[in-house]
Amino acid sequence: MHKNPATDDLRVFTVVVRKASFGDAATELGVSPAYVSKRIRLLEQELAVKLLHRTTRRVAVTEEGERVFHWAQRILDDMDQLLQEVAITRREPRGQLRVSSSFGFGRQIVAPALSRLVEQHPGLQVRLEVFDRLVDVAGEGFDLDVRVGDEIAPHLIARRLADNHRVLCAAPAYLARHGTPRTLAELPSHDCLVIKERDHPFGVWRLRSGAVDETVKVRGPLSANNGEMVVQWAVDGRGIALRSLWDVGVHLRAGRLVQVLPDWYQEANVWAVYPTRLDRSAKVRVCVEFLEEYFRREWGPLQGWPGLQGVPGAQGAQDGRGADGAVRVDGAGSFDVADGGQSA
Repeated sequence: MHKNPATDDLRVFTVVVRKASFGDAATELGVSPAYVSKRIRLLEQELAVKLLHRTTRRVAVTEEGERVFHWAQRILDDMDQLLQEVAITRREPRGQLRVSSSFGFGRQIVAPALSRLVEQHPGLQVRLEVFDRLVDVAGEGFDLDVRVGDEIAPHLIARRLADNHRVLCAAPAYLARHGTPRTLAELPSHDCLVIKERDHPFGVWRLRSGAVDETVKVRGPLSANNGEMVVQWAVDGRGIALRSLWDVGVHLRAGRLVQVLPDWYQEANVWAVYPTRLDRSAKVRVCVEFLEEYFRREWGPLQGWPGLQGVPGAQGAQDGRGADGAVRVDGAGSFDVADGGQSA
């Protein structure tokens, strides 16, 4: 008769599978590689199967290991849910919450919000990781991805946290030197500051004015994979940028940047995205509800600013939401919540 494997060993095993590396798994877990090796060896002994093939370069999962991995995820999810349900009776969510986001948005917006979250819910242990690519939330073991735009895959649930738009803007000094474009057709002849971030089309700006959608291919002398760099270049007078209101609002207010073609904008709403298997997770629910209220309170003045003529206000459409405010995507395709945007 086999012993029942310890949940801690199952957790170590799932991290090793995700990271495909004992060393990377040890780093994430905050333990030594030797400890990880020992726990995997004990788990294999308890289950009497070979779970992993280890080489000098990487770790490969055996066929038996694949089956154990899927069951381990279910067991760990159920155990986490049990602990959360017990915590709910004390009205306090507990446990680790892994959150991902993009670089600029994560640093400027998500990090301060999560700081407030743990202040209100000290039982949560929040781990925020930021990337310049679109994260596989379920495959990489995250509980939640806070993103601007992007496609949402069928196995994910999305709740809109806030309405957001990107606007065209430039420094007064740039416009004084190069003139102000009056139509979209003039944009390709201007220096545009291009960003490649989170797997979006490079140099393609999809814009809207009323019911009209247009796509413009732009270019310029400077490009980056980080929105903060692009904003600084715009302030320095190097060209025209397409950036989110949250990112350029302070510069618009101060006059360091002014809007260009103000009737045109790009929708780029803010979403909390999580796997369907975590739909009943108490800690995810608490985090999402907190973020909804946080954005409602902090971003209330952001929309409908004077001077933002073409951009709709904060009372955006709720298309695609369920009764609880979540978007559930079914079928084989993807649901594009903000087509073609950079992640800020």
